[in-house]
Amino acid sequence: MIGADELIARCRKGARRFLHVAAAGAVSLSLGVLAPAQAQVRPLASAPLAAGAQAAGIDDVQDSFDSVFGTERRSPRSYSSDFGKQLASVAEASRGRIGVAAIDLSSGRMVDVLGNQRFPMASTSKIAIAATFLEGVDKGKWSLSSEFPLMVPVPSAPFSSAIAPVRPGTYMSARQLIEIMITRSNNYATDALLKVVGGPSAVNAWVRRTGIEEWHIDRDIATLVRDDGAIDPARVVDKRDSATPIAMAQLLSGIYQGKWMSKQGRDVLLGAMSRTVTGKRRIRAGLPAEVSVSHKTGSLNNTSSDIGIIETPDGRAYAVAIYVTGQGTRPNREARIASIARTIYEGYRAEGSSYRTAAR
Repeated sequence: MIGADELIARCRKGARRFLHVAAAGAVSLSLGVLAPAQAQVRPLASAPLAAGAQAAGIDDVQDSFDSVFGTERRSPRSYSSDFGKQLASVAEASRGRIGVAAIDLSSGRMVDVLGNQRFPMASTSKIAIAATFLEGVDKGKWSLSSEFPLMVPVPSAPFSSAIAPVRPGTYMSARQLIEIMITRSNNYATDALLKVVGGPSAVNAWVRRTGIEEWHIDRDIATLVRDDGAIDPARVVDKRDSATPIAMAQLLSGIYQGKWMSKQGRDVLLGAMSRTVTGKRRIRAGLPAEVSVSHKTGSLNNTSSDIGIIETPDGRAYAVAIYVTGQGTRPNREARIASIARTIYEGYRAEGSSYRTAAR
């Protein structure tokens, strides 16, 4: 077993090595050399901390790593409840980063693990793309019966262009496009509506209008998928096409509470989320059959996620965002998501009415 002093010494040695490499990289930058995938990328420490080291020593090592690599602290330093402790335990991330945020929509009570750290959204960003389109419906720019073509990718090499080429495909109504982009995570339908609203910048503008920060998309889905795999999200924080779990949970909360769209828009989006067929081994697998789940999954290289609204038979609702990287395999990541969802569900139920201080 490695002691705290030895861990700190190793960390400092690694920091010196990193700074040496960074200096060499600075020379390359001065010569105009920069790989396209390096923008807004922040590497994380790759070695997990040894179990059993003294708590103070672990904190020192984490903080030393984080001061060098520019990342947030890896986990909360204290917990206000047994619920928080249990959640941190099941979201332990020695085999990859795991971020979680959940909000009780009756009381506003939030729990999180690495809730302020950025994670790749993958297809969970499709919730905001649909919401941006539905705002346009509310403003009379288009309707749910308006028809638009699917955007079908044209084969191209990774990073061969800033935007992956696509071609128009079959025309479908906006209602149909929303249905398949949410329930089946259809990328062609997503890029169809993304083009209609004005691209990633329009979706980012909609999110900014909600007042939510730490949420941003940069690419259409065709480009995101084509160029996937260049970065390992278990070891690297790439701010492109990313959000924090807290930001995503806040976005879900506002949508559920009808803050940013009409009742029609809310019903269309949440209705599609309730019919999602992807991710059967994720949030849904961790909950009793009588619990309703309206959700959206996301999957890319070495990352799996699931976000949504959990509704209980007694009328309680929770907004949940779970992002899991690493863990060896996709089934392992999905099992972690299911376990975390179960812990959130049971934790809120165990707390009972103690936090139910403000009704929606």
